[in-house]
Amino acid sequence: MSLRLGDTAPNFTAKTTIGEINFYDYLGDSWGILFSHPADYTPVCTTELGKTALLNGEFTKRNVKVLALSVDPLDKHKGWINDINETQHCNVDFPIIADEDKTVANLYGMIHPNASETFTVRSLFVIGPDKKVKLTITYPASTGRNFHEVLRVIDSLQLTANYSVATPADWKDGEDVIVVPAVKTEDIPAKFPKGHKIIKPYLRTTPQPNK
Repeated sequence: MSLRLGDTAPNFTAKTTIGEINFYDYLGDSWGILFSHPADYTPVCTTELGKTALLNGEFTKRNVKVLALSVDPLDKHKGWINDINETQHCNVDFPIIADEDKTVANLYGMIHPNASETFTVRSLFVIGPDKKVKLTITYPASTGRNFHEVLRVIDSLQLTANYSVATPADWKDGEDVIVVPAVKTEDIPAKFPKGHKIIKPYLRTTPQPNK
């Protein structure tokens, strides 16, 4: 059965391009992104890992550690990193798991047999400091992921974990947010002193509380 939101992310020990790691130890009290790509030396994956490396400062700012995975061996990973750095003008310094026996891929349901019996699809998991799965995104092998959307979702997850708010469609960091229905309208001024708008009794907005 595939992992669902709220499930505990399985721990594992694996060989990576920075040495053997224990997943929980690697994350510590940080947020984490674990994402898979179908194979090394493939064009879409090259651009994805390059984009992730170029956004390293954005992930660090959000206290997020990144970990990639494919079922190819470690020596292929290391050679491929050179190509990524050269063609994408970046420095891949996050670990890439060499999951040759597919242990991690099977733990996380990254292999979808009707798409491919041997390669992982483009699975992405956001994992909170409590080691719970906060987000899952699955793309087909032919479609590269939008990592700016991943950052946007992390901003929302980190905000909504600490305040009684939700984020509307297309929300970006700094924009107004929605007061959750569990907060009574008469309690809003005390909880959200920046002010609020009542659009409908069930749709109340307030400026982003942590800005």
